[in-house]
Amino acid sequence: MTTTTFCRLLAALALLGPAPLGARAQAPAAAPAAAANPVLPGDFPDPSVTKIGSTYWATATSSNWGPVFPLLKSTNLTDWTLVGSVFPDRPPTWADHYFWAPEISQDGGKTYIFYTAHRRGGNLCVGVASADRPEGPYRDHGPLVGQPDGSIDAFPVRDEKGQPYLVWKEDGNSIGQPTPIWAQPLNAARTALTGPRTELFRNTAPWEGNLVEGVSLVRHGGYFYAFYAANGCCGGGCTYATGVARARTLLGPWEKYARNPVLTQNAAWKCPGHGTAVERNGRWYLLHHAYAAAPGSEMVGRQGLLSEFTWSTGGWPVFAGGAGGGPGTAPARPAPPVRDGFDGTALGLAWQWPVEYPPAAAVGGGQLHLSARPDHGGAALGHTIYAADYDATATLLHPAALPAGTAAGLAALGDPDNALALLAGDGRLRLVRRAKGQEEVLLETALPAGAGPLGLRLQARRSTRFAFAYSTDGGATWRPLVPPGSPDVSGAYLPPWDRGIRVGVLAQGPATAVADFDGFTLTGQP
Repeated sequence: MTTTTFCRLLAALALLGPAPLGARAQAPAAAPAAAANPVLPGDFPDPSVTKIGSTYWATATSSNWGPVFPLLKSTNLTDWTLVGSVFPDRPPTWADHYFWAPEISQDGGKTYIFYTAHRRGGNLCVGVASADRPEGPYRDHGPLVGQPDGSIDAFPVRDEKGQPYLVWKEDGNSIGQPTPIWAQPLNAARTALTGPRTELFRNTAPWEGNLVEGVSLVRHGGYFYAFYAANGCCGGGCTYATGVARARTLLGPWEKYARNPVLTQNAAWKCPGHGTAVERNGRWYLLHHAYAAAPGSEMVGRQGLLSEFTWSTGGWPVFAGGAGGGPGTAPARPAPPVRDGFDGTALGLAWQWPVEYPPAAAVGGGQLHLSARPDHGGAALGHTIYAADYDATATLLHPAALPAGTAAGLAALGDPDNALALLAGDGRLRLVRRAKGQEEVLLETALPAGAGPLGLRLQARRSTRFAFAYSTDGGATWRPLVPPGSPDVSGAYLPPWDRGIRVGVLAQGPATAVADFDGFTLTGQP
């Protein structure tokens, strides 16, 4: 193997792993045992759930990954099936990115998705889409409200008289201001706000920090209860927790619980928040997100948990043991393995792509045909990861036949400007680091003459340390690209603050070039 010099290798690569994080436990309370978590493994922030007929439907933030807003269904709140997305092809034309906090609801025989998105040339707005069936297709009705500081995290609710309202957060923390929670009447079609808006409450308690957000409302025992998240949502330094407030009437006055926060971290999960309260068979749950507490797990993303609560004699919700019901109440769910042979005629529903740069891809004959892209880091298809330690492989067919100036392979993807990729092309195999839109070749070696199908492998540990290898004999033997004993490649820079890493395939070059893949696997490691 021919490589760059060992000095260059040491300069380009770094070994980095986050330290274990501490935990603070919630005081124990009597409650039934929790389900095994996560119920939505992978990057599913801000989950929302509603019951339609005998089926529960859920969705979650997709941020800057397409397709926009996953749609999942379940009969028991714990076993979920991905069945599609709200906007499967293109996002609404008025918005460009930051597709956050979709809230799914059913009213008057229609399913509604109230969601947050960034208006082109403007700020964050709340929009709405509707469908005759929960699986869609959905018709977008455009933005409902977009205040100068931004409007996010909408929740629809009927007041005590049956009048439909929209509740949302004014995004004051984006400019160092408080974050009021507003309520305003909705028209019968749910396509416009009417009448005056009323502030319900804002961040005033010390534990809430610079924001309250993600409000979910239920009625119980003569009160409206607002479950809400507060403090810092995302990343390794997150401080998120969940509080609750209540009022006899929707417009208040609202009383915050003196023992807030009611849902906090424990030894297994940290920074729980932004979810929807739901009842099943007389038992109450909050479907919300949290980070796994294991080192490096913030790069997996905010995963969907089901935390059960009971009602105290004073009428307030009580969670036992913190997020997910506390350690030891149920076994953690193992990371599901992914094996895609590209059978059938359509791309699997779990594949994702940069929402502003959708790739041209086709599936047929047991192969994925991915058209290259000359800009924005190439054409990318990614899959959410499920654990901080994982292995991924892909098989690239005909690497020697790729047109000049084309490279394709396997990559860990943060966003279009940040990736680590093992790419073949122009007779070379290259390890490429893309950071803030600038690419650097860390290592390269010549492809074996007449190479046929090329196996590519990526191994991640604690989500930040990467090793790469390749195979020319169908995976029987693997040749490491980085010499043994060298530091692993650091991927600590990869994911943006609000997202997890994706791993998948990449094709760079002229749009007329096509890279062919015939298999992809992703396996979590203990």
